[in-house]
Amino acid sequence: MECAVSDELLGTFVPILVYWLYSGIYILLGSFENYRLHSKKDEDIKNLVSKGTVVKGVLLQQMVQAVVAIVLFTVSGNGSGASDLRPSLLVLASQFFIAMLVLDTWQYFMHRYMHHNKFLYRHIHSQHHRLVVPYAFGALYNHPLEGLLLDTIGGALSFLLSGMSPRASIFFFSFATIKTVDDHCGLWLPWNFFHVLFRNNTAYHDVHHQLYGSKYNFSQPFFITWDRIFGTYMPYSLEKRVGGGFEARPTNDYKVD
Repeated sequence: MECAVSDELLGTFVPILVYWLYSGIYILLGSFENYRLHSKKDEDIKNLVSKGTVVKGVLLQQMVQAVVAIVLFTVSGNGSGASDLRPSLLVLASQFFIAMLVLDTWQYFMHRYMHHNKFLYRHIHSQHHRLVVPYAFGALYNHPLEGLLLDTIGGALSFLLSGMSPRASIFFFSFATIKTVDDHCGLWLPWNFFHVLFRNNTAYHDVHHQLYGSKYNFSQPFFITWDRIFGTYMPYSLEKRVGGGFEARPTNDYKVD
């Protein structure tokens, strides 16, 4: 007896599964001290929230995302009939690119506003910055309202404006999830193709999580375009850290005393 799972359900829950599987890989790789951007000791000392609290916060955000995704698939009418159509690779590529641009645009301006509005930063966005030393499964550790505004609504807009089907969304949101986790993994691995394909990567976002970079490098998760246009790009160099590993340091023009 055949038991088919709809594209809508897969588009809702596969990215969540991907989040924890990909994070799990980085948990296993976390002992590679020579590739870390911060030492394990710094991760334990500098972060202002326990990992148990982070897990609970991420699960809460993913629960909200799942509910919104189910409602979105239902209301949009982009149902099984549309999923049976097979768009060309060119159409799929254009939908992915549009979705990436929409998500980047939404997240840049919302993210930047949450830093510049003192009330929003103090009461909402500062929760994410309790992770001074980012790690993989903390990528979606946010205040619930921020998770809704930045990630959930941003994802909904990218889905709707790109015109992709629920089936295509399975792959797009899984890819976006992997990219987001990778940006927070805290490891600079030589075989990581994200570091080759994207200038917005682990080191780029790590700079933003440091005090000196908190007003820079807002772009996420794909490109650095908006940072370049609006002057919020902080150049950095990747240098060997005393004791092993690497450190992303701002270039001379941006160094603080």
